[in-house]
Amino acid sequence: MGADRPRKRTAASLDERKPRDRERATRTAWLRWDNALAAGVVATAVHLVIAACHSNPFGSSGFALFNFQAQAFLHGHLDLVTLPPSLHDLSLFDGRYYLYWQPFPAVVLMPFVALFGTGFSDILFNAVLGGIDVVLIALLLKHASLAGLTPLTQAQRGLLVLTFALGTAHLPLASYGRVWFTAQLVGFACVALAYLASVCWSGPRAALAVGVALGCATLTRSHLLLAGLWPAVLLLVKLRDERRTVGKGSLGLPILARVAALAAPVALSVGLVLAFNLVRFGNPLETGLRYQQMDDLFRANFDRWGAFDLHYLSTNLFYQFIFYPFPLSPESLMGGSLFLLTPLLLAVFWAFKAPAARWSPWVLTVSIGLVAVPILLLMGTGWRQWGPRYTLDFTVPLILLAALGLRHWPPWVIKMAAGLSVAQYLVGTLYFGTQIP
Repeated sequence: MGADRPRKRTAASLDERKPRDRERATRTAWLRWDNALAAGVVATAVHLVIAACHSNPFGSSGFALFNFQAQAFLHGHLDLVTLPPSLHDLSLFDGRYYLYWQPFPAVVLMPFVALFGTGFSDILFNAVLGGIDVVLIALLLKHASLAGLTPLTQAQRGLLVLTFALGTAHLPLASYGRVWFTAQLVGFACVALAYLASVCWSGPRAALAVGVALGCATLTRSHLLLAGLWPAVLLLVKLRDERRTVGKGSLGLPILARVAALAAPVALSVGLVLAFNLVRFGNPLETGLRYQQMDDLFRANFDRWGAFDLHYLSTNLFYQFIFYPFPLSPESLMGGSLFLLTPLLLAVFWAFKAPAARWSPWVLTVSIGLVAVPILLLMGTGWRQWGPRYTLDFTVPLILLAALGLRHWPPWVIKMAAGLSVAQYLVGTLYFGTQIP
């Protein structure tokens, strides 16, 4: 009997520990960055804390220009019905003021403006939207890993999500309001949704979802359409594998049906962009840049070389890939090296070592290059900013490419690179807040 007592106590204590272990595991899950919901909530909280260090995180930045465009849409206008406090960067044409940015972010904001007016907080909107972007990246990495596209461990995924959330140019964009940042955050979400749909789904449903997401991206920042190469190729690869599984048959109809499902929303979006420009400026290719009330810093260059030219290439290459913004100075707001500020992204150069990767790293690289071309030819570097904010436009394929290479790195190197990325962006983002109006 004496020998039985310890066993009974041990069994009882194990039973008592089970609820405690489950409770502890639940608490721990909210600290893991591979947990999509937890990562999004924590990232949003960080955005709001940083914003509070600069201004009221529930107020307007003073450059919530999409709010005014949303109000105009609600009143059936394309030009602004009410003028914002600052006319900076608006386009003045035929006595009316317009935004030169594409309209989809304003469409997203219409219900909020209908409820709260043009004073709706773009700072809060960006903070929450930034958290949603983090959720999408965490889900994308999880499902891409499950599909064998980017086979990472849970810890590796968590560090990559942490790095994206707090160690890339996404952090300063999500921590402050302003029309420029809102456009990039909305565009990023659209591209991430396109990639996520292509990974999680197959068949016509996937093609339609990818097409709608890319169409919305086109209506936000037109060149983001070029990021759609990888999800489009993935859908074709899935179709090929599907036909191999079920047996040979007519490939023509399934391919055409899926191409149509993907292309129709994109074509509609392109048509809407052209019509939007035509009605406002009398030219389907005129976005309003010619009439923009731009900063004097850019006017001379624009008048001589236009908005896009090879003349800007060397400057953009320098401030996006070479320039190191420490020690802090006014020049720091011109940009910063993508890889020096986020060293974890150097893993992209190991992506081609993965024998199972096959086509994916090549298509991801081309997708990045296609989006980067107009960015590198643009007349501005993204000033004012912390880090190379325009690189966010190709960060979705960049993250997947880094994920392919990251599994070849030792754990301690990954942790050090992630820590350095986060530290540099936290310091820089706080400094950035002291330098913007």
